[in-house]
Amino acid sequence: MTAVRPDTTPKQAHEAQFPTGFIWGAATASYQVEGAAAEDGRTPSIWDTFSRTPGKVRNGDTGDIAADHYHRYRDDVALMKQLGLKAYRFSVSWSRVQPTGRGPAVERGLDFYRKLVDELLDAGIMPVATLYHWDLPQELEDAGGWPERVTADRFADYAAIVSGALGDRVGMWTTLNEPWCSAYLGYGSGVHAPGRTEPAAALQAAHHLNLAHGRAIEVLRAQLPAAAQTSVTLNLHQVRPLTGSEADADAARRIDAVGNRVFTGPMLRGEYPEDLITDTSHLVDWSKLVRDGDLATISRPVDALGINYYTPTLVSTPVEGADYARSDAHGASDHSPWPGSEHVAFHLAEGKERTAMDWSIDPDGLYNLLMDTHRDHPGLPLMVTENGAAFDDYVSPEGKVEDPERVAYLHGHLDAVQRAVADGADVRGYFLWSLMDNFEWAYGYSKRFGAVYVDYASQRRIPKTSAHWYADVIRRHALPPAGTV
Repeated sequence: MTAVRPDTTPKQAHEAQFPTGFIWGAATASYQVEGAAAEDGRTPSIWDTFSRTPGKVRNGDTGDIAADHYHRYRDDVALMKQLGLKAYRFSVSWSRVQPTGRGPAVERGLDFYRKLVDELLDAGIMPVATLYHWDLPQELEDAGGWPERVTADRFADYAAIVSGALGDRVGMWTTLNEPWCSAYLGYGSGVHAPGRTEPAAALQAAHHLNLAHGRAIEVLRAQLPAAAQTSVTLNLHQVRPLTGSEADADAARRIDAVGNRVFTGPMLRGEYPEDLITDTSHLVDWSKLVRDGDLATISRPVDALGINYYTPTLVSTPVEGADYARSDAHGASDHSPWPGSEHVAFHLAEGKERTAMDWSIDPDGLYNLLMDTHRDHPGLPLMVTENGAAFDDYVSPEGKVEDPERVAYLHGHLDAVQRAVADGADVRGYFLWSLMDNFEWAYGYSKRFGAVYVDYASQRRIPKTSAHWYADVIRRHALPPAGTV
């Protein structure tokens, strides 16, 4: 493991400090880093099945080994400590803890998370547990998956198991990570597991994920100490119309409804937006899908809202005869992940630098998203729970990984966070995505988001320039001048 360089840069008197208590963290997800796919009782999740389906994941990659975090967590936590991280956001593998999605826990699976949490606490790092980051047990998918209401019941049982095992040591909990991806990429466009392309099922999945969140919040409130914090993490889309036309404004409204308000409406307001119901009424009967008591359950109060942001979303109503790219930055498919708004066209912003994912780099999008969310939901604390970029990283002959593009990306986006805080947004923390290179879903190992480079052949970890830079930001509790590495 490569040591982190000591800080030799003096603090500048003019540097604007982040708020007292602001949390500096990094994030990963279970299937992306753990490996050990068939050890200690773990059974296949939908991502194990999907990654083994020919043509679904680039190069036929799987998460069987990934970054081998399951076996190397002690070294990884030691590296987190060297970087000065104050918090580590990880997710729990449902099929490692409850292999069939039903019944009693497998203690060997829970033991891994107990040991991980203890290691974090010993290192002075706050554990932040996410219950679900897309890896549904395959047996539950075989029974219908998230489009079936019973899956929300199973999730509540699972939440009780995990919070019962870790609740005395973990003080910050997230129910779901990006339910938009679980519902729409998994059941709409099919570019994520389980790979289904059924618009109606995607909307049903969205409602049952909302319901699962609410039921999990009820369980967490009942089992956790009063001081524990609960949250949900959403990849809210910062939607912009291509032009000032009424047609493009309506396209943006549609995507905001099916992409954002389908979750924030029931979770934070206790209602589904009427325009969403109208836009999708030909696909589902919301009066039958949403049962008495559902909205009260879904809208149980949370202590914070996690926001994941990478790039803005630029949309228009298509002009007849024009040629538009099918990709909306979530993976190309002949099927849309926007049920009820399949006709909306998506655009790449002109004049913007791009990441290796071909996503435009736009820190103002994060600022606007934080400010919009603050205005729409005043009094609700916010956390940036994922933000980062993939670039074509490589190890130099000297054994270093220089990534100035990522440093510039992070500087711009942390400046956006600081501007939002200065303008009144209650942002409590920032979690870099990702701590280390990992299995990037349908892209396999072809995309590197990590601040730490992983040589998958040897599993050697090499902190990139961005890791050293982020460690310096944490030490300063402030941004260094732009261009400082």
